[in-house]
Amino acid sequence: MTRVIDETRDRGSAGRVARAADAVRWEARSVGRAARAVVRGPGRERDLLVQSLKAALAALLAWLVAQVWLDDPMALMAPWVALVLVQATVYSSLVQGARQFAAICVGALVASGAQAVTDDNTGAIALSVPVLVLLSNWPRFGDQGIYAATTAVFTIASGTVSATAVGHRLGQAALGAAIGVAVNALILPPVHLRDVRENLAALAREAGEVLHAVAGDLKEDEWDAQSAVGRLDTAKRLQDRLDALHSARGWSRESLRLTSGILRSLHRAPTEALPAEDEDERFSRITGHVTALTRTLAVAADEERSPVAPDAEVLRSYGKLLELLGDSCHAEAHRLLGEEGAADPLLDERTEAAMRDLHTRLQEGLTEQAGKGAARTAVLGTLVLQAENLWSDLDPGARGR
Repeated sequence: MTRVIDETRDRGSAGRVARAADAVRWEARSVGRAARAVVRGPGRERDLLVQSLKAALAALLAWLVAQVWLDDPMALMAPWVALVLVQATVYSSLVQGARQFAAICVGALVASGAQAVTDDNTGAIALSVPVLVLLSNWPRFGDQGIYAATTAVFTIASGTVSATAVGHRLGQAALGAAIGVAVNALILPPVHLRDVRENLAALAREAGEVLHAVAGDLKEDEWDAQSAVGRLDTAKRLQDRLDALHSARGWSRESLRLTSGILRSLHRAPTEALPAEDEDERFSRITGHVTALTRTLAVAADEERSPVAPDAEVLRSYGKLLELLGDSCHAEAHRLLGEEGAADPLLDERTEAAMRDLHTRLQEGLTEQAGKGAARTAVLGTLVLQAENLWSDLDPGARGR
């Protein structure tokens, strides 16, 4: 019995070691992919590298000014503030700088007051830090409130509490803030235009992949309850991409604030026009249509639900239609990225004729299904309506044809 327990324990240990090794390999591959992406061309990885180097440069400049030029024996505050104020946008650098400077002022003043009252470092920390940590949750400070407490600790630990010392620290903070904001604004100012286009293209591509997967199931008669639920789960994940698109759109708006004119000319990436915000709404509707039709198929495949699935031949025709709509989604992705092959296949006469033929066959199938029960007719009617809605949003010209 003991040997069995030992063998089980050994296998468990071996499994943990294997999982740890897999995790390390996965992380190493991720680092390698990121490094290759930096070398390959503009992208999110290169943006992160540039932003990190700018933060380091801001800290170094602040240190040189405070320690070397001004000969400050305690030049910690300036590079510390400069480092954290190289934010993702110039606007956020200014906002965060104001919040952080306010937090630092409050921390220095409260710490000095606590030191004067207690005349003891331990007592001053015990008196001031709990209050400042609580105050750091004030929404006006944003995520910079914690600097009030850390500033108090530095102030008390330095052992020098006077009006001159407090003013000196605040001056160092102001110096670091000015250098951090200046470096962020004047050296390759961050303007986030690429993420919107990339997220839109990824949303179109992933929607096309879902449609192709569903089409493959329907055409190969591999559509059942399990596969239908799996496709529905995949379609639901499109919402994550849609949320990323909305976030990227917000970042792009913020990054364009305070970066017009000469600062825009210093931008590190091409400043081609962003896709119109109407595109966000259009692809939001497309995402909704894809999710709705996969949900309808999942409900029809569930034997415990009252809707009845249409005949296999009709579903194969529907699969062919979804395949063409998936091709259109992929064409949209190419168009958004400016790649070759961006022409929408829905505009090709042969493809349009094929889609119309499939649509006619589906309408005929709807008529045939009507004699086999209302539940079967309702499912097919819903599927046809959702496909028409999807076609309409992918090819707005289809409405008038």
